[in-house]
Amino acid sequence: MAMTMTEKILARASGKTEVHPGDNVWVRADVLMTHDVCGPGTIGIFKREFGEQAQVWDREKVVLIPDHYIFTADDKCHRNVDILREFARAQGLPHHYDVGSKNYKGVCHIALAEEGHTRPGEVLFGTDSHTCTAGAFNEFATGIGNTDAAFVLGTGRLLVKVPPTMRFVFEGEFPPYVLAKDVILHVIGDIGVDGATYKAMEFAGEAVDRLSMEERMTLCNMVIEAGAKNGIIAADETTLAYVRVRTAKAFEPVGPDPGARHVSCTTYDARAIEPTVARPHSPDRRVSARELRDVRLTRAYIGSCTGGKITDFVNAASIMRGRRVAVDTFLVPATTEISRAIRTETLGGRTLLSIFEEAGCRVSLDASCAACLGGPEDTFGRINGPEVCISTTNRNFPGRMGAKEGQVYLASPYTVAASAVTGRITDPREFLGGGLGTGSERRCGAAGAASGASGGVAGAAGGVSGADGAASGGGGVISRAAREVGP
Repeated sequence: MAMTMTEKILARASGKTEVHPGDNVWVRADVLMTHDVCGPGTIGIFKREFGEQAQVWDREKVVLIPDHYIFTADDKCHRNVDILREFARAQGLPHHYDVGSKNYKGVCHIALAEEGHTRPGEVLFGTDSHTCTAGAFNEFATGIGNTDAAFVLGTGRLLVKVPPTMRFVFEGEFPPYVLAKDVILHVIGDIGVDGATYKAMEFAGEAVDRLSMEERMTLCNMVIEAGAKNGIIAADETTLAYVRVRTAKAFEPVGPDPGARHVSCTTYDARAIEPTVARPHSPDRRVSARELRDVRLTRAYIGSCTGGKITDFVNAASIMRGRRVAVDTFLVPATTEISRAIRTETLGGRTLLSIFEEAGCRVSLDASCAACLGGPEDTFGRINGPEVCISTTNRNFPGRMGAKEGQVYLASPYTVAASAVTGRITDPREFLGGGLGTGSERRCGAAGAASGASGGVAGAAGGVSGADGAASGGGGVISRAAREVGP
């Protein structure tokens, strides 16, 4: 039977020759990650169910990364970090990236990649919904709850229902003013925040192949905002080059079989994607940046697992260089490696840090999730009142970044930087060029068409619009298939 990448990984991890969507299979975990928010609960359940003196199933496969509520005076947050510290010491865990130590990393999803824990063909479970970020590395990566994580800690296995796969193909090349954040917001706007519920979202096509690893991570990071179980991209030389310098462990990538079946297959003209924004208070309230030019801002934020990577800061600096921001602008590097890079990497002969400081930004050199999840009131960049903020983060629900009366617009680093400079939501083409004409998109192919290992023809049947009826942002609404396509 022809299988998708997700199906092939789960088949291998469950010791089966093949699996089908809807099958419940016992899957062996290659890595389990937990952090300071969910780690204490996971550890408590593990001790309750397996015993106070129980040992984890494999010390080499457990990764502890405090990253959420770190740089705060809140004692309860400190206690969470202490619980991770005590557990790591008692279990002898080698992969504990403890705050205050030379091993401290920062945001777990980026740290996992930097430290070689994301490897093609493997299974990664994490107690964080954005664990799906690692699907960019051609692995099955998904977020799980504390109880499931405690079970994995004790057994190394988890019962998983095999998800069906939705395939998204981007033909051509993305314009130079479009980033992966624009792309995933565009897709979520098409299918809605429940459009991929318990499905794998597979990304392919020439435009995806051209993306850097950091941009691929952004693409997979936000599939959970569409309800997806996981996101995944085929491994290529870009993937292998990134992984091989970070781990000596053997791994085996997987590719989709020709004729693999998908519940839908949508093809986009990559050249038609525009700078895109998600309005409050949902990631699927998509609109093009050019349509929001009258929205005045009080704050801008660049950071998080979605938008705090070094490429994100390079892109922001390319717009801010030689300019001043018009609103309070907060920058938070995702990891300590990125924090160092901001101080050393240059653009036009100036370090990124000097560009940001001269632009009037507030830069935290302490790597963490910071205000992405709100946190205590002393969290750097937290919204503590009725702010109107544009952010590179991944969610904009009421209270997500702090005060419930705050409004958060989600956008790419280009768009956030451009908006910070003008004080209003601004299409980055005003600084980068490229024209502000409307785009277009299409749904092509015949129902029943099968996709191959790359590219592919998409089938279509029936359709619904994204959130709020007809979503704008690219011209027209793409329908989505209501049945499987394939041979």
